[in-house]
Amino acid sequence: MNEWSFGRRAVMKAMLAVSAAPWVLHSRAFASSCDDHIVRLGGVTAPDTMNPFASWNVYWPLVFTYDWLVGVEAQRYPDRKGFAKEWSVGDDTLTWTLKIWPEMKWSDGQPATARDAAFTYNYLRGSMGTPDELSVGWNNTNGLQNVESIRAVDDETLQIVTKVPTRWPIDHHTMIVPEHIWKGISYADARGTFRNDPPLVGTGPMIVSEFQQGQFVRLTPNAYFRTGQPATAGVIFHLFNTADPIAQGLKSGSLDYGYGLTVAQWADLSKDSAILVGESPVDQRDYLAFNTASGDGAGSTKALQDVAFRDAIGYAIDQKVIVDRAMRGHAAHGVGAIPPTHANFYSDLSDIRRHFDLAEAGRRLDAAGYRDTNSDGMREDKEGNSLRLELITGSGSGNLVIPVAAVQLIAGWLGQIGIPVSVTQLDPGALDARTAAPEHGGGGWDLLITNSYPSPTPQDLLGFASSKQIGTGNRSFWTNAKFDELLSEIETSVDLEKSKELVDQAARLLYTEAPYIMLSYPFLLDAHRKDCIEGWGTQDILSMNTYFPLDRLKPVNQ
Repeated sequence: MNEWSFGRRAVMKAMLAVSAAPWVLHSRAFASSCDDHIVRLGGVTAPDTMNPFASWNVYWPLVFTYDWLVGVEAQRYPDRKGFAKEWSVGDDTLTWTLKIWPEMKWSDGQPATARDAAFTYNYLRGSMGTPDELSVGWNNTNGLQNVESIRAVDDETLQIVTKVPTRWPIDHHTMIVPEHIWKGISYADARGTFRNDPPLVGTGPMIVSEFQQGQFVRLTPNAYFRTGQPATAGVIFHLFNTADPIAQGLKSGSLDYGYGLTVAQWADLSKDSAILVGESPVDQRDYLAFNTASGDGAGSTKALQDVAFRDAIGYAIDQKVIVDRAMRGHAAHGVGAIPPTHANFYSDLSDIRRHFDLAEAGRRLDAAGYRDTNSDGMREDKEGNSLRLELITGSGSGNLVIPVAAVQLIAGWLGQIGIPVSVTQLDPGALDARTAAPEHGGGGWDLLITNSYPSPTPQDLLGFASSKQIGTGNRSFWTNAKFDELLSEIETSVDLEKSKELVDQAARLLYTEAPYIMLSYPFLLDAHRKDCIEGWGTQDILSMNTYFPLDRLKPVNQ
């Protein structure tokens, strides 16, 4: 963790500190050779366990080992199915029938059936309302409050009956785990001490066989994968804190694929004939959050709890400049909570959008009672205290890193309207600790610049403002009864058009109340080498939503 305020010298010092981060590859796992047919991946991510019930930081690499029941990828692409091969909902809009792949097996050779899926969900349901409720990781109880029953009709048929109409049975992201491995794990251990050490047992194409925290994850082909054993000899997923070693590894040949590249790295790699670069709009959103808590965990001033103050700050942020300068054009301008990749629910909110105008921001702050009464260049809050704010920043584990320049721009604009800002840079673990629920020790900061990567479901798109997710998804600590009511209606809607109307209402409420200000929707910058491995595909080269394409990669000239 390093703290800095925004002068030129401090900014350069911070940038040099990042670029000097050690990237030398110390393990035999990093040796470069096409002959071993091992795929080498690199990403900025920090899994802390292999237990999907205990952490949000395990998406990479567990998505290659465990299947979703259905998930977004299976609905978008017919050749990327999860644990279920087919699904349908009855005329009552409550009874869902999901057909599991016939004769599917776990990677240890045991049958993988509807009974394992039923176990996974009922294991979660059984924890609800207990002191050890499973609510702290990818596999969590969210949405299960609307479920009446989940049962295996037979080995190939799973039935989910919901209390109200909801698309949860096919839209949620729960990793299906084997009953014979997990049935003896207590809820307390599942959400805490049980690390689920390798070798894991899954139904995905690549199985985690070794995990060295902060270094790498080794995966081996699943001999029982439902479409046949993958052609490569395995995968090594290298874990980094910055993108520097990823770019170096691609150039040297010690990595086959890397994602989360900076603009400069991507441009440099595009000149290498052995490397193909890619750019893809993804579901990530970068945002500024206000600490709206009162009492425990509150920020340095009550102004943060004032809608008028937050709204005025919105006029002091130029999303176009952030995209053009900090992102070098590799992003879309931030608007509302819904990224443009989610076409069903996206709106540009043109009728209520703020525009960048520092003078207007100043006028609104004056009108709201935040003036510089003593002419010292700093505004005071309504209690007479100088507005001097702490901004913490960092990216979530596995998310695309927010450029330092974007933070610099925002701190500069706020300084120009009389609100000086000091900045603290955090790694993913420290960021989680500072933004945890106040009752768990979080809070005490004023502003936050970070990101999230929601799935296309309305619940995930808007959940980061739900009062139920304070300290996890909801990092602004914002609560609003009307918003929660809209979210409850959305969760119980199967009709897409009705869902669109409700999502639009919620997005507009969130925009006007401004606990968050969207900065940008970044593009994924990635690259892969052409010499050792082929079959990357052109859409979602390395999928952000499932195991693709690790099931179909193969050595060049095999």
